[in-house]
Amino acid sequence: MKKLKALIIGATGATGRELVKLLLENKNFESITIFVRTVPNISHPKLIIHKIDFSRLYEYEHLIIGDVLFSALGTTLKDAGSKELQYIIDFDYQYEFAKLAAKNKVSFYSLVSSAGANYDSLFFYPKIKGELEEAIKKLHFKKIQIFQPSFLVRQNDVIRIGEKIGIFFFSILNSIGLLKSLRPISVKFLAEKMISMIFDEKEEKIRVLKLKDIVKK
Repeated sequence: MKKLKALIIGATGATGRELVKLLLENKNFESITIFVRTVPNISHPKLIIHKIDFSRLYEYEHLIIGDVLFSALGTTLKDAGSKELQYIIDFDYQYEFAKLAAKNKVSFYSLVSSAGANYDSLFFYPKIKGELEEAIKKLHFKKIQIFQPSFLVRQNDVIRIGEKIGIFFFSILNSIGLLKSLRPISVKFLAEKMISMIFDEKEEKIRVLKLKDIVKK
């Protein structure tokens, strides 16, 4: 089988970090190219790092060449500072990058979205995610896979106290059969699933994987 070239945006985030680590270990991939605002402290013979300005993506169009694009970019309202800035990161940057990848004939697109994503939502965050999903579906990739996890358990060095409390709360409820649709999963588990699904032989061009699909063996 031909070895693949992976592209990643959001590579320094929780899920992105796991994707990079797992892809570097995966013999089916010959190179992993990441596009970042801050260069991470990591090196590997298969790893290519491009430090870019996401507000000027068209300057880097010639670098967006490969077989698979993993999009794990995202922020929170608190970190972004405003809804306008969060929209730019969570929608504009991801969509514009995906457009360039599709233009350059990248075949496969894998997106980290969110449970409850809905472009008709009255709530800001699920509305952004829903709008991005709908926009991505119209691009000319051979295959598109959209993952809608619920609570993600991040690495110990970045997880917040509030997240730990929420995960503990839902874990208890899950153990007695309640709110299973909001079951926490680790970012490593999600990354593993995203990579394994690249080799899924189902013919659907577009697949939206909800939590029950992500955890299904």
